[in-house]
Amino acid sequence: MGGLVGGLIGFLLTRRIWGAILGYMIGSAFTNVKAFRNGEGPRSSFAGGFGSMGGGHNQGYYRQQINQNDFATALLVLSGAVMKADGKVLKSELDYVKAFLNQQFSPQFANEQIRNFKDILKKDFNLSQVCSDIAGVMPHQQRSVLVQYLFGIAKADGHVSESEVKVIQQIAAYLRISSMEFEQLKAMFYKSTSNAYRALGIEKGVTDSEVKKAYRKMAVMHHPDKYEQMGEEHQKAAKEKFQKIQEAYETIKKERGFS
Repeated sequence: MGGLVGGLIGFLLTRRIWGAILGYMIGSAFTNVKAFRNGEGPRSSFAGGFGSMGGGHNQGYYRQQINQNDFATALLVLSGAVMKADGKVLKSELDYVKAFLNQQFSPQFANEQIRNFKDILKKDFNLSQVCSDIAGVMPHQQRSVLVQYLFGIAKADGHVSESEVKVIQQIAAYLRISSMEFEQLKAMFYKSTSNAYRALGIEKGVTDSEVKKAYRKMAVMHHPDKYEQMGEEHQKAAKEKFQKIQEAYETIKKERGFS
């Protein structure tokens, strides 16, 4: 129920696919965390899992936020890690995160998280533990969307640096996203022939028939009809990914000159 409400709120606020998807993702995560806290599942380590990787972090800092803030805090920790990856925090990236918070939450809650984010950006965290906490309560599909969200932050300034890609790749691995899926997600943010091949999960040296076979396989695997039972938000996400697969195939077809 939390996911459906979150998705509806996200769509109503943004009138965009990402608002619905991320709203659903966060709503579902809140529901799962609450269930875990009530003894309906294994214990989550959100309460004390944000271990320090640097000397500036107070070990008790996040133990003060053992409530519904937990997932929002984890999300901001990952957001901050991507933003700091290239050694500078840009206004465009901050605006991206602030816009997301304002779209998904009430003004009071959003402002509170924005204030917390300023502290988060000053500290270093154990990303492995944070991601483990998230992966423990979030289904694979939603973790995949989270990686796309992080790429959105990285591209907020119009350019994704190698250092940002490296951090997102590390986070994706901690979130139990396969290297092949990560390359496919990354390729969604770059319009180049090499990334078109990655989007289809193949190498550039394959034959035309292998390209067509890979396209058919990916098209079947990610066809929106396969997500009919997963709710409107997942169907919309599938449609977007399916479109990216089609775009990649068209890019390769144009380069090779086959129909």
